[in-house]
Amino acid sequence: MRTLRAALDLLGAMSESALDKASFARLGVERLPALVASEFTTLSICHLASGRREVFGLPAGALNAEDRAAFDRYFHEHPLVRYHAYQGGRSAQRISDSLPLEKFRRSALYNDYYRRIRIDHAMALPIYVRDGLLVSFVLNRTRRDFTDRERALLDLLRPHLARVYQKISTAGRLTAREAEVLRWVAAGKSDAQIGAILRISARTVQKHLQNVYDKLGVENRSASANRLR
Repeated sequence: MRTLRAALDLLGAMSESALDKASFARLGVERLPALVASEFTTLSICHLASGRREVFGLPAGALNAEDRAAFDRYFHEHPLVRYHAYQGGRSAQRISDSLPLEKFRRSALYNDYYRRIRIDHAMALPIYVRDGLLVSFVLNRTRRDFTDRERALLDLLRPHLARVYQKISTAGRLTAREAEVLRWVAAGKSDAQIGAILRISARTVQKHLQNVYDKLGVENRSASANRLR
């Protein structure tokens, strides 16, 4: 029951309060460890062409420049990057699902990166793999590996988190005119008033609003205004 409540709280918070990548990352990093214990949890955005990543949610001082450089050296051979970005895997994946722990601990990736940051086990939950990006929540801990139950629990959340992230990404692609119309909607203006302000017809305002609804995944002007706020 406690796990179910934590999962519902997470999804509710994400749906209502995640308005951009930063807030999406913050909510996920804060709430996922209530479901699956993790010594630190991050949102990782991997740029596959360049082999670089952006990391949201790291504890202060958790990684220095040398640590980040060490990860980047093994970017394309990292078992989780390979599984999700290049092998088509769409489920949560532990490093131990890709290679035995003994082999992992003999690898250069472990000895140059994971051992220096004192992490033994990692599990990645992919939420977006498209347009040259791999976006995943990554959970890390020492000593004990993640269980099958924990992996299955994350997989239940994955499609819901993916939908929220997709809405956020789409919202960032509103045209300048759509964004302008939405700002006036949030200010309480009617379609006719917005048309007069922008010197376009009320019908054109409605067309812009329909595009906004589609991109934000909402059904009416009140919901779109709330999303902007």
